[in-house]
Amino acid sequence: MALQRNIIQGCGLGVKVAAVTSVQQRHNSSDVRFLTKTRMDALKKGSGGRSSFSGHVATVFGASGFIGRYVCNRLGKVGTQIIIPYRGDHYDVLRLKLVGDLGQVLFLPYHLCDEEAIRKAVKYSDIVINLVGRDWETRNFTFEQVHVEGAHRLARISKEMGVERFLHVSALNADREHEGYILKGGSKFLKSKALGEQAVRDAFPEATVFRPSDVYGQEDRFLRYYAGLWRHQGKLVPLPQGGKDIWKQPVFVSDLAEAIVAASKDPDTAGKTYEAVGPRRYELGELVDWFHRVMRKDKESYGYMKYDMKWDPFFKVKAHLTEYLPSWPINSLTRDKIERLTHPWIMVVK
Repeated sequence: MALQRNIIQGCGLGVKVAAVTSVQQRHNSSDVRFLTKTRMDALKKGSGGRSSFSGHVATVFGASGFIGRYVCNRLGKVGTQIIIPYRGDHYDVLRLKLVGDLGQVLFLPYHLCDEEAIRKAVKYSDIVINLVGRDWETRNFTFEQVHVEGAHRLARISKEMGVERFLHVSALNADREHEGYILKGGSKFLKSKALGEQAVRDAFPEATVFRPSDVYGQEDRFLRYYAGLWRHQGKLVPLPQGGKDIWKQPVFVSDLAEAIVAASKDPDTAGKTYEAVGPRRYELGELVDWFHRVMRKDKESYGYMKYDMKWDPFFKVKAHLTEYLPSWPINSLTRDKIERLTHPWIMVVK
């Protein structure tokens, strides 16, 4: 400490001037400095962890979402430089700074309809991952605009900018025809996901498509959805067919993220579609029973009961009214989500 103090005192005013100059230079430009191909070649490469550089640059659209956070963490863990385009408040993606070492994670404001911003985000990337999606429609975006037009725009621009790998996350059951359970014509969400897959294939034929089942993990919309009070009718739980003969095959979010990152590095996955499901199948009614047993709200102590929601007009009205809230539906309860959860979310061997 004495040596340090002597050096600082000896430098005098020069230290202060240098500090001010460095601060001014640090804030001199608001533009993000990407790694060009020349700079990449000059860096040491290897999958030595978050402080290494693997040689890959990945742009992750939808990184602030549930799955996106795990994908970014997995990419940063193997030394991938990550470019995170974000929309809205920058605090939504602030914690993603920690997935990589200093300089490995870069942020860019963008809009799904702004082609210039998208081009800037993918300009130096060899991998682009599209995780953009909506569980419900809003005043600003419909399912068609997000899942079809937005996905096609990202795939088209990535192809034009010379991106090597494009990975698109869709949804299980998107390729199957459904009869409406409570909505005539079935789920608009699943229909838009199917059209989005086709749009991506048209623009980027070598794209890899993932169709995940229900995804569970911390801060998910599967376990918490059925545990939410707004999903209940008092102590009653409305379920399709009372939870009978509705099968689920949920996948853990870390497993899905690991599969996406592994596919991004494997050229043999180009142009293929993968249905991402968990190792076991569960009946929906038994799953909900287990949720309540864990919450200590089982039939004996709490007195909850399941019933077929098809014959409950009040539950349908509640879901309908929730859709008119200005931003976030309570417990993400909408008629379309109820409709798509009535179908078995399991892998079908063809």
